[in-house]
Amino acid sequence: MRRAVIRRLRRWLYIGHQWIGIATCLMFAMWFVSGLVMMYVAFPGLTDGERLAALPDIAWDKVQLTPDRAMAAAGLTHYPRDLRLNMLNDEPVYRLLDGDGRRQAVSAVDGRVIDSVSLEQALAVAARYPAAGVQLAGSVDRDQWSVTARFDPVRPFFHVSLGDADGTEVYVSSRSGEIVLDTTRTERIWNWLGSIPHWIYPTVLRKDGPLWRQVVLWISGICMLVAASGIWIGILRVRLRRRYSGGRITPYRGWMAWHHVTGFFAGVFVLTWMFSGWLSLNPGEFFAGRGPSREMMLRYAGHDAPTMAAKFLSRPRIAAVEARFVWLGGKPLMLLADRRGRQTSADPATGIAAPLSNAMIFEAARQLLPQAAMTMQWRLDQYDAYWYAHHQQRALPVLRAGFDDAAQTWFHIDPHSGEILGRTDSGQRFYRWLFNALHSFDFPLPLAWRPAWDIVVWLLSLLGLTISVSGIVIGWRRLAR
Repeated sequence: MRRAVIRRLRRWLYIGHQWIGIATCLMFAMWFVSGLVMMYVAFPGLTDGERLAALPDIAWDKVQLTPDRAMAAAGLTHYPRDLRLNMLNDEPVYRLLDGDGRRQAVSAVDGRVIDSVSLEQALAVAARYPAAGVQLAGSVDRDQWSVTARFDPVRPFFHVSLGDADGTEVYVSSRSGEIVLDTTRTERIWNWLGSIPHWIYPTVLRKDGPLWRQVVLWISGICMLVAASGIWIGILRVRLRRRYSGGRITPYRGWMAWHHVTGFFAGVFVLTWMFSGWLSLNPGEFFAGRGPSREMMLRYAGHDAPTMAAKFLSRPRIAAVEARFVWLGGKPLMLLADRRGRQTSADPATGIAAPLSNAMIFEAARQLLPQAAMTMQWRLDQYDAYWYAHHQQRALPVLRAGFDDAAQTWFHIDPHSGEILGRTDSGQRFYRWLFNALHSFDFPLPLAWRPAWDIVVWLLSLLGLTISVSGIVIGWRRLAR
């Protein structure tokens, strides 16, 4: 009786793997091919360096409004999360982001609130890019490259073509006049073979974030079960000691043999790769990213009132395309950024450089978690396992402040500006190994010598592709019969 039950369960295991595998092997093959493309072409986005490079120098002689008056014009009762000054064509403008995520722009000339820009203004903004001929490509509310909800506060856009050799297109917010996204022809073409199929990212689905997340969770979850059942079958059918006729370790021939053998040796990689990809959607919200809370930032700043030194209008002695106004440990600062992205801290009342010290930043950082002791004060001049720039830009040097709270929290802070660049706890550092290591193979050793990383990922991906393609052939032949 027991043997009969085992035989029946094994038969259903084989049948389930065969028929569900027919539907999912196409997905596996698509994921491996698109993953190889994503190694070299990322999804389009506007980096801070690209944004600053397209800004004109601040015309300080036109600035008639102090930050205090700009905050009053915006109706703020607390200091904003972000307050910066840059140019909208030839007009200096304050850009504010309040605690509720609301964005506003206030003219630094006459204090009017700017809630829309004209087409002519948008084209002039886009012309700051190197361009052969700027022209309107259309008005866009949401498309394939601006589909995510993070663009909602700045929609709709003027979609502008620069007419350059790279086929660059930029998206200018019709609300604020800021360039919020740029794409090139190469990015657009390769992403149809990379990120879009890999993330199952068509606009019609991705515009509904919760629905997209559930669809991808279920598809990847089913594929993960197929991979797990394949490993089990592979173990049941392989013979390493008492081999099949001819000394073979598999009873199969042709494509079935390829599927069995590569699945046996590389199946664990496919399963862990699927599992880590499934985790990237954070099922159950177990690894939700947590930035510094408003209360933390308030303690770090040491100031909450919508005020800033009122006599900053003296022309700063440092050339800048953008000025940010922040508080750090109860001290007002003006952070000046040039077109190359280099930042300099200055006194907002005089415009004279006022460099920050590591000691000053760590002292202010103590207030981030006042109930815990600061047990780590590091300055990183080289990347390590938890701060590296493989898939995203990350600044060096960086300060790391660690605390002995229950979550073992770390904060990474820019030593030049005092800006908090990230917050991680023990759970997120564990997730770094579950996702970044298992899915993107971000292990320190191959990352230290980049060709090694490429070689490892290509070899494993080709093994996974062999499993997938052989499964497609087997499934096609079975359907044909």
